[in-house]
Order: sequence, then C-alpha cells, then structure tokens
Amino acid sequence: MAKKSPKTLTEKWSARVTRENHALDLEEGVFTWKDPKRIARSLKMSADVSENRKAPPLRSAMSMLVFYINRAGKNLSEDQIRVLEQAKEELRKLYCNV
Repeated sequence: MAKKSPKTLTEKWSARVTRENHALDLEEGVFTWKDPKRIARSLKMSADVSENRKAPPLRSAMSMLVFYINRAGKNLSEDQIRVLEQAKEELRKLYCNV
C-alpha cells in the first residue's frame, strides 16, 4: 500500500472541511458563483441562522470565506479570487448596514 503524501492529506482535509463544515449550512456551490453580492448575502444568511457557530455571525461567515480562499481555493482562477475578495467587502457592508 502506497503511503500518502502530506500534500494529499492536506488537500483532502481542506476539501472535507469545506464540504462538511457544521458551523454554517452553505448553499451548494456558493464559492463558485460569479456575483460577490450574492455570495455575501448567502454567507450572511447561513451565519445568521446557524445555531452551531461559536463566533459572531460576521466572523463565522468571513472565516469560512477566507478559509476557502486560502486553503480550499488554491487552484482558483484570478477572476474567481477577485470575485471572492469582493465578496469579503460586500459581507462587511452587509453587517455594517444592519
């Protein structure tokens, strides 16, 4: 049996966290959408209704987005990274205007 490389284990770990995160119920494919406002609204909704999160809603939503950008999204196109970075700004706006 071949030994798995640390990189393979890390990739599987981050994919599993993205897929099975229980703190927020994310909409299917939320990080693949092209509209940063839609992404931000979806993350806000998920964080606001979650009963499993351990941090305030903004922090939970932002943490999931940043995690995806930094770990699970390493193979994203520059365009999609730009969309997700814009989603971070939109998320901040949504919570500041509440």
